[in-house]
Amino acid sequence: MTTKRWCVVGGGLLGLTLAHRLAGDGRSVTLLEAAPELGGLASAWELGDVTWDRYYHVIMLSDRYLRGLLQELDLDAGIDWKTTRTGFFTGTGLHNLNNAIDYLKLPALGLIDKVRLGLTILYIARIEDGRRLESIPLAEWLTKLSGKRVFERLWRPLLRAKLGDAYKTASASFIWSYARRFYQARQGAQKTEMFGYVPGGYARILERLSAKLTAEGVTIKTGHPVDRIRRRDGAFEVTTPQGVLGFDRVVVTAAAPLAAKMCEGLEEDERKRLQGVVYNGVICASALLRRPLGGYYLTYITDGTLPFTTVIEMSSLVNAERDLHGQTLVYLPRYATQDDPFWQMSDGEIEARFLAGLRRIYPDLKDEEVAAFRVARARQVYAVTTLNYSDRLPPMITSVPGLAVVNSAHIVNASLAVNETVALAEGAVPRLLAMLDPAEESAPPSLAAVA
Repeated sequence: MTTKRWCVVGGGLLGLTLAHRLAGDGRSVTLLEAAPELGGLASAWELGDVTWDRYYHVIMLSDRYLRGLLQELDLDAGIDWKTTRTGFFTGTGLHNLNNAIDYLKLPALGLIDKVRLGLTILYIARIEDGRRLESIPLAEWLTKLSGKRVFERLWRPLLRAKLGDAYKTASASFIWSYARRFYQARQGAQKTEMFGYVPGGYARILERLSAKLTAEGVTIKTGHPVDRIRRRDGAFEVTTPQGVLGFDRVVVTAAAPLAAKMCEGLEEDERKRLQGVVYNGVICASALLRRPLGGYYLTYITDGTLPFTTVIEMSSLVNAERDLHGQTLVYLPRYATQDDPFWQMSDGEIEARFLAGLRRIYPDLKDEEVAAFRVARARQVYAVTTLNYSDRLPPMITSVPGLAVVNSAHIVNASLAVNETVALAEGAVPRLLAMLDPAEESAPPSLAAVA
């Protein structure tokens, strides 16, 4: 088995998990990552001896794929589990949203509207299969279920915060995937959401996982962006700025449009499918504060004038004394379409606007209470599940023998979380191992056979 040289392009959690499973099956694996460090969306910031995740992540009790991987790394038993609080900012005030009484007091909606909204969420969460929802327009479906007033006052602001104007072309499966994940997290006896965090964050997880890969014989090359992948004389040439590397099989985990650009020899329909995937990105600011805020882990926002879409007070979950030297860690994400003007702003401009927005919610926050402010950007984070998305999904096993493309676009009817990323890798490995050797292929397979 080890005579087959495998290349995994991309060192995020998806690529790392694929490399881990392939190496565990006896394959000779090289992992190429463009950035100087591993992790992708799971990479970390450092300030002195304080380390925190660049993008916020949370573990749920129901995340069985992620927790299975953490068990292999001897990290699952050490997860800190907490019941957190939720807030809601409407533009006129900050409100609790933790139980039925808080829900009934919420000023944004009247009683009948609240009943319709509650029934809508319950109905969505209990749908077992979201595949049929892919043919239903998202906005139309929510308006029908909850009513026009609920959609305009609550659903539209929340959808625009997550999707931008792409909510107009998204399918109902989008909201189903999120409702389903949170509903599954409440299946315990207490019906409360238990959120978890590995002490040390994803920096510790990545350190443990990369050490395991090294022990399994995986060659890891960071700072190796891939420019071109082409099949030649029955094998692959993978071109990087450092030179050309040779492999027998290649798995690309880059976003679909990037994969289409670097992979030569794809069929035209295949390439169009990859290029046609619509991605949203995220501008995720994080601040270390010398004081706590409201103590809410998650604060929903329906005020569209704020520059960020949610407030995540991570210190309500993380042991701040142990991991942050007693400071408060706050994330301020802005989910952005590709034409969002915020992509063109400097870190300083984003800091000024985001802190001004945060003071709209917490007016007593002072400049001297902000110990650090960092801005992370990722343009292609998740694929928007547009209408009939599965019918246009790019195939994993491409028409080029020995070449596969596995990325977040293949997370269908599920929310984009680390658990679903690990699940994607686990499900893809058997298909990757079933690929025939390039030399054994008599003809490229049709798209119908591999989609």
